[in-house]
Amino acid sequence: MKKLSLPLNKETVKSLRAGESVLLSGVIFTARDCAHKRLFTLMEKGENLPINLQSSVIYYAGPCPAKPDQISGSCGPTTSARMDAFAPELLNRGLNAVIGKGEMCDEVREAIIKNTSVYFAAIGGAGALYGKAIKKSECVAFPDLLSEAVYRLEIEDFPAVVAYDCHGNSIY
Repeated sequence: MKKLSLPLNKETVKSLRAGESVLLSGVIFTARDCAHKRLFTLMEKGENLPINLQSSVIYYAGPCPAKPDQISGSCGPTTSARMDAFAPELLNRGLNAVIGKGEMCDEVREAIIKNTSVYFAAIGGAGALYGKAIKKSECVAFPDLLSEAVYRLEIEDFPAVVAYDCHGNSIY
């Protein structure tokens, strides 16, 4: 299992192969459907985004509220295909990687190849495990969306699998 520090540089991305198990540590942002729609509205208006996409990672998830003794509640992945309409443009604008579950469309795969990016698959049903990998959580945009807001997470040893690599390979 490879241990990777985020953000990933292009050489590291090029070294990854579909099917490899990884442990991710560093900063990621959460964003689900509603947050993606708002990001696109800001882009259409030419306004600044609340997060810097350059070399960033977006996790298709919405953390559940934390219990008093926790940093985060359960934080499992949502179905990645729900972000198919948004992912190519975000990858073209510098997003380095996405994390979710399930297949994504051909346009996303093409954008991953074009931009030397990567798609990591997280395990559905393992939200409690992922919540424990979160060492710091901060809402950075759209707090009115509650768990679907954009959160900046600091993670440590977050388990995932390379689902689509930048060479066009897929676990699906």
